[in-house]
Formats: sequence, C-alpha cells, structure tokens
Amino acid sequence: MTPPETVTVAVELAELRGEIRTGLADIKGSLAVLVERTSRTDADVKQLRTDTEKDTKQLRDDTEKWVRDLRADVESLKRGRWPLPALATLAGIGGTVTSLIALYR
Repeated sequence: MTPPETVTVAVELAELRGEIRTGLADIKGSLAVLVERTSRTDADVKQLRTDTEKDTKQLRDDTEKWVRDLRADVESLKRGRWPLPALATLAGIGGTVTSLIALYR
C-alpha cells in the first residue's frame, strides 16, 4: 500500500487540477464575452461614423443651398433698390431750377 501522505498529496493535486481547469474555463468565458463586446463596439463605432459622415454631408449640402438662395435674394434686392444717387442729383437739379425761377420772377 501507499503511504497516507502520498494519497493525500495525490488527492490535493487532483483537486488543484480541477480548480485550475474551472478557473481557466471561467477565464475563457470572460474573454469570450469581452471579445464579443469589443466586436459589437467596433461595429457600433463604424455605424456611427457612417451615419455622422452622411449627416455631415447632408448638412453641408443644405447649408450650401441656403447660402445660394440667400445670395440670390440679396442680388434681387440689389437690383430692385432705388437709385438713390440719381434721385439726389435730380432733387438737386430741381431745387436749382426752382430757385432760379423764383429769382427771376
């Protein structure tokens, strides 16, 4: 027969081996969960980047259209404004003519 100390050591080694296997299985499971989360996060980041680029492009296009429309409005207002310098000249000439008529009457 084997001495009791050898049996005790063998039993302890078997238990230790079992605990190590259980611990490694837990670690593998945790790592699998982390890998899955990382994959999901990468996919989410890629989707967000795509959505942001699409939204940014749409915003840029809308802004450019708004600026074009605003410039067209400003140009139409410039064309339709009163010719103030010409009116001032005509008013000056009219005042001069009126004063000359009043002077010679």
